[in-house]
Amino acid sequence: MSFIVKIASGDSFSLPPGEPILSGAKNSGITLPYSCNAGRCLSCKCRVVSGATQALHPELNLSEQEKSDGWILTCVRSAISDIELDVESLSCGIFPDSKTFPCKIDKMEVVAPDILKVQLRLPSSANFNFIPGQYVDVIGPSGVRRSYSFASADFVSRQVELHIRNVKGGVMSDYWFRKAKIGDLLRIHGPLGTFSLRDIQDVDLLFLATGTGIAPVKSMVDSVLSNIERLPKSITVLWGNRAQCDFYMDMSRASDLYRYVPVLSQFDDSWSGERGYVQDVAMRLLHDVQNVCVYACGSPAMINSAKHQLMDSGLAPKRFFSDAFVCSAN
Repeated sequence: MSFIVKIASGDSFSLPPGEPILSGAKNSGITLPYSCNAGRCLSCKCRVVSGATQALHPELNLSEQEKSDGWILTCVRSAISDIELDVESLSCGIFPDSKTFPCKIDKMEVVAPDILKVQLRLPSSANFNFIPGQYVDVIGPSGVRRSYSFASADFVSRQVELHIRNVKGGVMSDYWFRKAKIGDLLRIHGPLGTFSLRDIQDVDLLFLATGTGIAPVKSMVDSVLSNIERLPKSITVLWGNRAQCDFYMDMSRASDLYRYVPVLSQFDDSWSGERGYVQDVAMRLLHDVQNVCVYACGSPAMINSAKHQLMDSGLAPKRFFSDAFVCSAN
C-alpha cells in the first residue's frame, strides 16, 4: 500500500510507507527544495495542509511551535496517510544529475587562520556541471564524506573551488589541515542541493552570508555579473564575521549595481564598518522589501532570524531562499 502526496504546484506522487517524502518525490521525477538531506538545515521545510506524517529522524532546528503549526522537513518525514503539502516543485531538468567522479587536489591555500581554499581538478572526460549555489560531497581517503558549496561560478577550467573551515575534532578537517597535499586523489559526488538563483530580472537581490557561507554567494554573484543580458536591478551582499581576519577574500566588484557590506559582530575601535549581525544590518539598510529577493547562506541562527525579520517587514515567503551550513560535529 502506498499513500498519495499532493503538492501546491498541482503535482502528485505515490509514496510507500516509511520512505522519506523528499526521496519519494525524486523517484517520481519531482524536485522539491533540499540541501543537507539529514533533517538539519531547514531547506526542505514545508507545511502539511492535510493528512498525517511521521518523523523518521529528529527534525533539528524546527521549533516546537513550528511543529505544532504543521511544519515538517520532507527529507526525514514519511506519510502515514494521503497528504497535501504547501510546497511547489522546482522545474524538472534544471538541476544536473548527481554522479560520483574521481578528482585530485590541484591547489591549496590557507586564506584565514581556520579557512582553506582548495581547487579540485576533474578528469577531462568527466561529464560534470553544476548550478551556482549547489554543493558537492567530497569523499576522503578513509571514506568520510563531507559537503562543501561551490565557490566557483562555472566548470570551464575543469576545476571547482571550495572553501573549507577547520572544525575542531573533525575527521575530515584533520585530513584537510594536517594531511592533504597537492596531487592527492579523492572522489566527489554531486552536484547536490537546490539552493540557486530564480528569476532575477529587475529584482533587487540581497545576499546574506556568515563565515564560509560566502562561498555559494560568490558563485552566484559572479555568475550574475558575467551575464550582462540578464541583470537584476541591484545586488547587495552582506557578509558577517566575528573577526577582521575572517574576511578571507575581497567581495567588492566593479559594477554600478553592486554593493558589498562587510559586517563584524565582535569589534573594537579600529573597525569603521557595519557592526552587529548581518540580518540586523540588512533591516537598517532596507527601505522597502517589495522588490527584494533574498538568498541567505550560513548559520541556522542567522537564517531563521533574517527570515522572521524580513517577513515581518512584508517580504513574501516565496522571495526568501536559504542554505544553512550545519557542522558535522553538531
